[in-house]
Amino acid sequence: MNETKDHIGNNSTSRRKKTKTTASPINGVRRMDERVERQFGSEERPTEISSNLSTSDAFLRMCFLPKLKQSEMVAKYSKTKVAKMQRDFYKSLSHLAEHYSVQPMATKKFAFPYNVSLSLWDIEKQLKSKIANWDNIRLVQKENTTFFALRERCNTGTNLFYIPVLPIYKMLKNKESRKASYLLLSVCAYLYRIADIPYYRQEGSYLYWMYEMMTDWIEQDEEADDNHQCKKELRRAEIIGDFMEQKISDSHNLLFFKHRLKGFKPKSTFDKECFELAELTFKLYSEYPMESLYRNVYFNNAVESENVYDDIDNDDNEETTISMDKYISFFAESNGIIYQNIIDSVNNEFNEYGDVQEPMIFKTFDGKDISDKSLDFENRVFRIINKLCAILH
Repeated sequence: MNETKDHIGNNSTSRRKKTKTTASPINGVRRMDERVERQFGSEERPTEISSNLSTSDAFLRMCFLPKLKQSEMVAKYSKTKVAKMQRDFYKSLSHLAEHYSVQPMATKKFAFPYNVSLSLWDIEKQLKSKIANWDNIRLVQKENTTFFALRERCNTGTNLFYIPVLPIYKMLKNKESRKASYLLLSVCAYLYRIADIPYYRQEGSYLYWMYEMMTDWIEQDEEADDNHQCKKELRRAEIIGDFMEQKISDSHNLLFFKHRLKGFKPKSTFDKECFELAELTFKLYSEYPMESLYRNVYFNNAVESENVYDDIDNDDNEETTISMDKYISFFAESNGIIYQNIIDSVNNEFNEYGDVQEPMIFKTFDGKDISDKSLDFENRVFRIINKLCAILH
């Protein structure tokens, strides 16, 4: 279907920053074209400098502490302001260390501002290895107060989390796999009804528009050699897609979730994989019966103006990131001509963006109550989708 592929390649709108391209499927989850470079506000951090040379010279085997470039602003601080800043700094550092159960390096013996620089270097190094969703830490000065602010963020790995529904349809029609398919229906029902994963037959969804675009192109290209096959795949995606949405959206899938687990006896490796996935999902459902995957996402990855991260460049009107509803969705199937052209088209469009919308949380250590938010729910949902896609691939 060369004509159709050419159409797709030439129809990406040039609105956003370009990124490079490479693509490969991993465990049933399709990768986007390449890691999109994250663009946040300017953050200069001290770095570790050390020598890895094997030598008898003790000097060359030393690990050097970070070097601080003293800014003009720091040089102009009054002694009173410096003293206040250091008190706030160590108080905030104490709150942060207690919250994350880390032991900061003793730096008070060093002069300002080197003590602050050294503490930042040390605490960042510790938190990077301790926090699964580590993303960023800042030292903030706001309203004559100095404190730490930290951002955690899910790393989705530039994957396309597209869940195929046609394999479940085939399982429902097969007597040997029917019981396992009921478990997967319950899993999908949780993702659809509770986690708010989009479905490609919903008119407002991103993939609905993609399938409609494919339909238009096929109708305009009647002479293509594989035109008949493409129409067949699109028709199948439409009919079975509507049928499966009715199945997945049925609330009985959640009502009988526990009953289905108790009555299921795995007879094969595949059955066992379905059962284990269903167990993981039911546990998540029990702990998070009402949470949406979109609870910790922000338009263009920018937060409310009062937040300490509000200096991130943001255009309130233009979408500058790949929104989550575009790379997470149910769709028809993960093979065929239409599938490949949809993936190509999606990647072409995504290359125009400069960032990916991902769940993120923020914590400030300014003496007020520390947020108890976490990304546990989001991490587990992404793991479930990964496992589900691997099973259905």
